[in-house]
Amino acid sequence: MANIGIGGAILIIVLALIVFGPKKLPELGRAVGSTLREFKQSTKEIMDDDHDNKKEKEK
Repeated sequence: MANIGIGGAILIIVLALIVFGPKKLPELGRAVGSTLREFKQSTKEIMDDDHDNKKEKEK
């Protein structure tokens, strides 16, 4: 994914505009953003729980 470059990114954006249209893209962006935010929060909670469990086992 890191090897896309500027040209590839522009091509992806143009294709997304053609497929979804300019009115739908902000909604899709928000949905992706909220999904990533929830995923990040969930993984942080899992890591915190795991860390807490390890501390309890050490005691």
